[in-house]
Amino acid sequence: MTLPDERYRAVKHAALFLSRLAGGEYPRVPKAVRQEARALLRHYPTVWDMQRTALQAPDVFQEQMEDLHRFLAVGVRAAAEDNVTNAELIQGYREL
Repeated sequence: MTLPDERYRAVKHAALFLSRLAGGEYPRVPKAVRQEARALLRHYPTVWDMQRTALQAPDVFQEQMEDLHRFLAVGVRAAAEDNVTNAELIQGYREL
């Protein structure tokens, strides 16, 4: 299951990748691939678009994980491992 903050980061990181690809940061990439990356970026959502979307549809995109989701993510991770004490759960939550 993809969370809204994960979706937001995926779009953001895809834009960075396409920018680096179009800008020539990766050597030996064919010109047609660079042109395609530039063409995709032409209509790619901007930071402003993403922030507006996060405000209008927080169930789809969120800039940051809500505290409750962050807490649950730590708990699920801990449950998958060996038994963890409450103190360790709290410490993991603080590190997020």
